[in-house]
Amino acid sequence: MSKKTINIFTENIYPDWNIDEVEIISIGRKIVDFYLKNLIQDSCLNGYEFDTLTFDILFCDSEKTHQINKEYRDKDYPADIITFAIFADDDAKFILDDDINLGEIIIALDKVKEEAKKQNVTDEYELYFLIAHGILHLLGFDHQSEEDYNFVVDTQKKALEYALGNKND
Repeated sequence: MSKKTINIFTENIYPDWNIDEVEIISIGRKIVDFYLKNLIQDSCLNGYEFDTLTFDILFCDSEKTHQINKEYRDKDYPADIITFAIFADDDAKFILDDDINLGEIIIALDKVKEEAKKQNVTDEYELYFLIAHGILHLLGFDHQSEEDYNFVVDTQKKALEYALGNKND
């Protein structure tokens, strides 16, 4: 497979964590690269020709994810992550100029900090763990069964080992 262009667009509207969006984009590209090398045959991309993959990440707070959950998902609680997997969930599989828009990942950074404390990892590691999780959803992977959940978590960990090298805690 030829090298693909991976466009990740980020926006941080959470004022209490000045995240390094340049590093997040770099790590995100490595995570996608890992998934393309190891999972493309099982993903929503299987059988499609493309040169570029694009997706967005919005960083916000749990108040915003609660609002999004209520408005778009009929769920009345805040989430740490919400993924709108446009390409995976649309039967039409729209591709424009060899660019596939996978969708959007929305992450509540206050929830990331809470979970990092519970898991005894750095805030950054927990953030990358969620980004790896969201990208799997964008690629059409879900975790409705315990077996699927274990596969997703194991795959996230492998992707982070690849993307972070010795940086993970």
